[in-house]
Amino acid sequence: MSEEVKPYNGEDSGKKEQVTKMFDTISGEYDGLNRMISLGLDQKWRDNVVKMIAAHKPQVIMDIATGTGDLVIKMAQQTDAKRLIGLDISSGMLEVGKVKVKEENLDSRIEMVLGDSENLQFEDNSIDAVTVSYGVRNFEDLEKGLGEILRVLKPGGILVVLETSVPTKFPFKQGYYFYSGIIVPTLGKLFSKDKIAYGYLSESASKFPYGERFNNILKKVGFKEVENELQFHGASTIYKAVKA
Repeated sequence: MSEEVKPYNGEDSGKKEQVTKMFDTISGEYDGLNRMISLGLDQKWRDNVVKMIAAHKPQVIMDIATGTGDLVIKMAQQTDAKRLIGLDISSGMLEVGKVKVKEENLDSRIEMVLGDSENLQFEDNSIDAVTVSYGVRNFEDLEKGLGEILRVLKPGGILVVLETSVPTKFPFKQGYYFYSGIIVPTLGKLFSKDKIAYGYLSESASKFPYGERFNNILKKVGFKEVENELQFHGASTIYKAVKA
């Protein structure tokens, strides 16, 4: 189980409430800062997720922790899915995403939904594919959230997760800790409305049970055919799992 890291440690509210508050606050600046901090690599990694999903030929796709909708928009453009759902706990992020979906003329296929990943309001066995891009580390209860994803997936349905991880080889490991531990929080303090948010995002990334530990959590929850692919020497990892 991952160590719980919350954005605002001085507050008594739970992680879920704090994460919602944080993303509502930074929603207007999130896309620009994210591109800058990731050096644009996050877009390439999302493209790799889309390729995995497209190969499965799903008709109904749910993107959990969709944020401002980058991934769900890419999947609408690059797959033949008839229905796509972008779900997020932050209404602020969703409002930005709705504008982007409309600008791309995809509002007839993409539904942006306010919802909780740990209490999905969807029927059992109703979704062909689920994606989560940089969102599972924000789950308050990781196993519960993954269990909900397993529940709504159809048998044979696929889950693809893109999440931060830590490189293991020199000099990428040392470079990662310097960049994520010093550069990212500094950029956040300089350019973000929420001076704490990007420190939290860096810390939560470093504490997330990446690699084989996350593979084992997926298996424990009930997923099969679990595998992962490192992105940029392990700065992020894509996990793929199937509902039996």
